[in-house]
Amino acid sequence: MNETRQQILFLNLTTPDLKSPVIAWSLYDGAAPADALQMNTGDASVPPYASVLHAMRDGWNVLQVPVLPHYPAGQEHDTGHLPYEYVLERKVAIA
Repeated sequence: MNETRQQILFLNLTTPDLKSPVIAWSLYDGAAPADALQMNTGDASVPPYASVLHAMRDGWNVLQVPVLPHYPAGQEHDTGHLPYEYVLERKVAIA
């Protein structure tokens, strides 16, 4: 009997469009050994997927889409968190 574990993938995009480029990411792999390092932005120069749509085509399920940010007048160019974060998950078999 194959046991499954969950993987969670966070993808930050340049715009809210599911096809827009990934600019930051993190992967938390519940199927990896307990002492394995998890993947974060900066661990690789290329994101694991070019977009959310590419990840969906590889079997990832979208769990959360971003709430579009509201910028009050005069604060349109303030910096802060990355506003277009998608949370994806999938189940993978473990040995």
